[in-house]
Amino acid sequence: MSRRMLVLRRARRWTAAAVLGTLLVGCGAAAGDGSGADGGSGNGAASGSATSLTVRPIKAARTVTDAKGVTVTTPAPPKRIVCLVALCDDMLAELGMEPAATNSALLAHEKFLGKEKAGKIPVVPGGFLSPETEAILSYEPDLVIGLADTHGKLAPALKGATVFWPVQPGDWQDSVGYLRDLAALTGRTEQGEAAEKAFRAKLAAAERTRSEKTALIIFGSDENFGVATPGNDVAAGLFPSIADYPWKSRGVEGTYSMEEILARDVDVLFVETLSFGGPAAPGQRLSDKLAKNPLWSKIPAVQNGRVHEVDAEVWAKGRGTRSLGLVLDEATAALR
Repeated sequence: MSRRMLVLRRARRWTAAAVLGTLLVGCGAAAGDGSGADGGSGNGAASGSATSLTVRPIKAARTVTDAKGVTVTTPAPPKRIVCLVALCDDMLAELGMEPAATNSALLAHEKFLGKEKAGKIPVVPGGFLSPETEAILSYEPDLVIGLADTHGKLAPALKGATVFWPVQPGDWQDSVGYLRDLAALTGRTEQGEAAEKAFRAKLAAAERTRSEKTALIIFGSDENFGVATPGNDVAAGLFPSIADYPWKSRGVEGTYSMEEILARDVDVLFVETLSFGGPAAPGQRLSDKLAKNPLWSKIPAVQNGRVHEVDAEVWAKGRGTRSLGLVLDEATAALR
């Protein structure tokens, strides 16, 4: 596997390279509330269970502890939050807040703030992989939220100056748990409950109308590509509930060949082009480049015009309830 592909995999899975077996839920004031312990497994119709519509009340709290054992305490409801991972931006949008600074482009999406409003929010220098500590602190944050396996190294430098919360979502239950925890910390409990309720309702509706079509999500930026799988990818974890999704994790570096994909008779293909510096132009998208592979044209989805280039900011990076709701909207429409 090329070094370029390994870098792309990390970019695609800054969500998930180390999340196998992780179940992140809120405890303390939000104990267990987002875990799906009410019966929502994330596999919905595929496992014979349906996502529960029950949303437990969220109580405001100064301390929460997630199932990874990470305890977060803020002396007052945080108002200036710096987002180093798009899940943070997603949660703040659901709670009716904006970050003091971010390194994600998610908020530019029309279902979030839109380009004009998002353009006024400061961007943390250094990019996703190496955000600058001094810059982070210059925004005077009450709370900094980053990805555990990428930004955990910043914790020592931030200690004493602000509160750092490392997150690592593996499935939608994790995302709901984090949302509930942040709602408890910020005191925006009603907004958190409303966002969870809306997402659960959308997922339950998609499960009730589960498609029998075989679906596939692939990601990459050139002829090298990866397959998004449940357990390694939050969005992909929704798909066994709403379609035939036979793809299983093969570890951090494992993937599927074009021959294997062809053998599965994929009916609907979702393609995430990982581009840097803005959306890829026509001709530069992953689907355009894969079209050079003679096997590509033999896939049923390609033959039937059912290849959908999707917004990687939402599908690959968002991972919060608003992003996942958009994934469900687009996926269920395409799977009809």
